[in-house]
Amino acid sequence: MRKFILLLLILNSIFFENSFSQINNASVILNSIYKKSLLAKDYSASAHIKVDLPFLKMLPINATIYFKQKDNFKIDSKSIAILPRQSFNQLSRMLENPSTYSSMIQSVELIRNIQTTVISVIPLSDTSDLILGKLWIDIDKKLVLKSQLTTKNNGTILTEYFYGYNAEFGLPDQLIFTVDIKKFKIPKSVSIDINNSSSDKVKKEKTGKIFITLTNYKINKGIDESEFKQNPKEK
Repeated sequence: MRKFILLLLILNSIFFENSFSQINNASVILNSIYKKSLLAKDYSASAHIKVDLPFLKMLPINATIYFKQKDNFKIDSKSIAILPRQSFNQLSRMLENPSTYSSMIQSVELIRNIQTTVISVIPLSDTSDLILGKLWIDIDKKLVLKSQLTTKNNGTILTEYFYGYNAEFGLPDQLIFTVDIKKFKIPKSVSIDINNSSSDKVKKEKTGKIFITLTNYKINKGIDESEFKQNPKEK
């Protein structure tokens, strides 16, 4: 399957001018994104999370997010936080080792009136949860404005990134996730059977959205490892 997808992407790149040099440049661009992600060795931020899923009614919640390089991540909230947790650091993990994926430039597209370079990424290992990645990158500012990750466990997750004062660290002020509601994993503590829902509207809906607004960033202040002990609410 991965080889077939890779072949299609290569054939598509033939119609792009100077495809050989562009394929080489894709790795350079992705490396610049990865290096920028390393600037924030740790951070915490206040998060306001709004869930808009057709099968789930819940009020917006407030939480605190903690992150420390390279894989320490925690959400601290008095309520259940529903979000694609792996998406916060999946990009940096994916780009960490260029030998584990193949990448190529596919096109140039405007995102919010900003010219972005669209790069496709395919993991070279069948053991990876990621099947295909697609990134819309502002190469001047070294920022990902949109990503589309097709995974084995959570289906396709489309993420839009909006930046403000912390763009220099590659940290967004807002993220909008569009998720595949048939495959998106809901915490075990939330008991929902999507397939057996009696609502015709729910059955017709294929995607839902999760909005996260991040404020009060504290970057590179140091976070103790003990902060990342598992929260029972996240099980």
